[in-house]
Amino acid sequence: MTIQQNFELVIFDCDGVLIDSEIISSSANAEALTKAGYPITTEEVIQRYTGVPDTALYAEVEAKLGRPLPGRFDEDIKKLVFQKYRTELRSITGAREVLSSLTTKRCIASSSSPTKLALGLIETGLYELAYPHIYSANLVARGKPHPDIFEFAARAMKSAPGNCLVIEDSVAGVTAARAAGMACIGFSGGSHCMDGHAEKLKNAGAFTVIDGLTELLEIAL
Repeated sequence: MTIQQNFELVIFDCDGVLIDSEIISSSANAEALTKAGYPITTEEVIQRYTGVPDTALYAEVEAKLGRPLPGRFDEDIKKLVFQKYRTELRSITGAREVLSSLTTKRCIASSSSPTKLALGLIETGLYELAYPHIYSANLVARGKPHPDIFEFAARAMKSAPGNCLVIEDSVAGVTAARAAGMACIGFSGGSHCMDGHAEKLKNAGAFTVIDGLTELLEIAL
């Protein structure tokens, strides 16, 4: 893979890029939303809401239902996901190697809440490799597909947007990266990625798509 410029900062999304969590969150949301009167499959959650903060997902569902979701819906989902994290969650193949070996400055910018983000990294043994440059969308006003979290990460890491490279697995994330004025490589190696996923990422603005994280180590960043 040939890249025309050297980037000074690599910004990783977390869910679906470093940890194989999107399939877990999507199945939990599908199960709970269906039970709450909004029938939806895991595949539909993946297609519509991958990379979108849960708060935005639930707000859209409530608007379509014309009523609020049950009072403890968000808390119950978190408990279910956290239980699954502790028994089912795995890191994406190559994540540890990339975080350990990449010489370019790097950070994480995720749509997940701080607690969910930290738990996912801890359970997969990646937390210490990423700490302290871990940023949650809770730090900004708007989640992906808005550019806020990537802009925040770039400021925190003292890098201009044009010198940043984002690694993203979702259309919302690629859209956010491009809106921030950053180059983006799409990632299609997560368990949630279905046929046609790479093409969707390219159409959203990723200049290339990889399905193995260690491909990043072959790039002269």
